[in-house]
Amino acid sequence: MKLKKLWLTALVVLCAFSAGFAETKEELARQAVSENSSEAIKSLRALGKDGLDTLFQTYQAEITKFSNTGEATDEWKRIAFALDSVAQQKDVYASKLFWFTDIDEAKKEASKSNKPILSLRLLGNLNEEFSCANSRFFRALLYSNAEISNELRENYILHWKSVRPAPKVTIDFGDGRKIERTLTGNSIHYILSNDGEIIDALPGLYSPKEFFNYVSSAKEINKTLETLSGKAKENTLLDYRRKNFIAIQSKRDKAIATGKIKLTEPQEESNKAIEIAPRAVTKMISEASILRDLDDNFSRYEPGIISDDWKKLSALYTGEVKFDANSLTFIKRQNKNLSDKEMTSLLTNLQNYVSLDTTRNESLFHIQLYQWLNQTRREPLELESFNSRVYTEIFKTPNADKWLGLYTTDVYTALDGNGIR
Repeated sequence: MKLKKLWLTALVVLCAFSAGFAETKEELARQAVSENSSEAIKSLRALGKDGLDTLFQTYQAEITKFSNTGEATDEWKRIAFALDSVAQQKDVYASKLFWFTDIDEAKKEASKSNKPILSLRLLGNLNEEFSCANSRFFRALLYSNAEISNELRENYILHWKSVRPAPKVTIDFGDGRKIERTLTGNSIHYILSNDGEIIDALPGLYSPKEFFNYVSSAKEINKTLETLSGKAKENTLLDYRRKNFIAIQSKRDKAIATGKIKLTEPQEESNKAIEIAPRAVTKMISEASILRDLDDNFSRYEPGIISDDWKKLSALYTGEVKFDANSLTFIKRQNKNLSDKEMTSLLTNLQNYVSLDTTRNESLFHIQLYQWLNQTRREPLELESFNSRVYTEIFKTPNADKWLGLYTTDVYTALDGNGIR
């Protein structure tokens, strides 16, 4: 009898505690949009994804209204600030994603939940409007996509880190009108196992379909890796990248042949320019290197490929790019002053751009990263060193160049100090 009473008492206390905690979270959500919001926002962020979900539950009606109308009232601005601050992502109302900004914290959560990590490296900060162009497109076209958002929210731990500030330019017309843009800057998504090892690396912007395919397949590889160790684990990773490498080569070579695109090797690369008829450029991979070293030479033809051929290649390689209803709503909200005709033109151009970017990123850069990742090495691959190499050799924006290629000393501008401030 006493034991039964003790159990009932414990149950009442537990229920009261849970109810009180729920009320506390709701109260924090209310405080997060007040004048003194900083402590409440900090507390909600400390709760992680649960804190962000509380904000979404509390302000669902306001979020839906803004999504549909784009009306940014003062109240909405306070709600949006709280959402973005807790999530550490600009316009998170459209994606519902929570991001870590400390890789060690992300690894702890990944280890605890047995989930892989999606680690974004970018110029600028993901929670600010003027991060680099790639990351802004990620927010609009990828993270807002319902299928991708659900995949990342349910199956990944998310992390981002700024490589350096994104350079911004303001064009002042002198009459009160201004245009603000960012210049240069690229981003890359690293897919890491739940113990922090690189599974894959996706450079730049991808179509929603291609991006989803990579994150969903890498998730399954992470599950396999959990059951392996040592050489078996290493070989599984090497084989995964090898298969993707061959798939890109085969798909690209087929598109080149179908489109009858001629590949010309620049003169400086050889004693004689080589006209390559439409044929596969894939090299046979020997049995000895089937799991490890990969080889591709397509980048040497890139300078000779004209714009029209890239468009033809992207139409064959990536095909038509489609944005889901959520992403279209996001884009239209940002451009609500456009006419139907102007919006149609904007979306057509955007689809073509994403198709072209996906094709170039896959055929030039992603395939190169697979070669680097599968190279034989004595020491374990270190993420920060690898990322530094990516920004230096792939993105051509090394840390040594503080002007990111936007300034040169051999151009005269007729300005004091050449306009440097």
